[in-house]
Amino acid sequence: MGMWKVRVCTFFAAAGVLLAQHEFSPFDAQVGARLYIANCIYCHGPDGDQVPGIDLGHGKFHHATTDAEIVQIIRKGIPNTGMPAQTNMPEAQVKNIVAYLRSLAASPASDLPPGGDATRGKAIFEGKGQCLNCHRVKDKGSRLGPDLSDIGGIRRVVEMEKTLADPNGTLLPQNRFFRVTTRDGSSITGRILNQDTFTVELIDSRERLMSFQRADLREFTAVKSPMPSYKDKLTAPETADLIVYLVSLKGK
Repeated sequence: MGMWKVRVCTFFAAAGVLLAQHEFSPFDAQVGARLYIANCIYCHGPDGDQVPGIDLGHGKFHHATTDAEIVQIIRKGIPNTGMPAQTNMPEAQVKNIVAYLRSLAASPASDLPPGGDATRGKAIFEGKGQCLNCHRVKDKGSRLGPDLSDIGGIRRVVEMEKTLADPNGTLLPQNRFFRVTTRDGSSITGRILNQDTFTVELIDSRERLMSFQRADLREFTAVKSPMPSYKDKLTAPETADLIVYLVSLKGK
């Protein structure tokens, strides 16, 4: 997916409302969410409203009112715009993105919580929340969990709220934790970095890159994220402050 990452989705140039002509499964939308994050979000933003005049998060598009029209725009692009043709993306994946866009339009509004303050939120992130024990922001923190330096540009507010309350319920596949046990009985738990038919790579709690041959493993099992739920650990104002701080993190 390399070269498409920042360009895939400058979607559509006379406004129509996206119509849900076909049923789609939650799984289709979940797959589409991962594809959207990987390929579309850097142009369109987490709520789909980063490109002027386009609001994917509310089902409003240019040059498209049906699923089939959106699929064709993604695959063929729009000449003389920032939307390139994506002829190499399988049509099934394109349809997953459409399913995600429909679910996005039907989801709750992703508004900032009122009264939140980014400065107070940063203090909570680095202090009471102990977030730097697992996460990194710019040059501070651990690499065990996902780097959050640009989290404000790739995750919606409603998704952040859900993650703080239930980390395992919203965990993205690329951020899963696994336990491996070798044939000699050694066990290591860490965040998955890469895996293929023959090898597995993890980063462990000491930030070591660990590589294993699958043939040498007795066990390779997904485990819960070490991130705690903050549902009862932070007050509502503290949660609002933390979210406003996270939204402010947009990397470069």
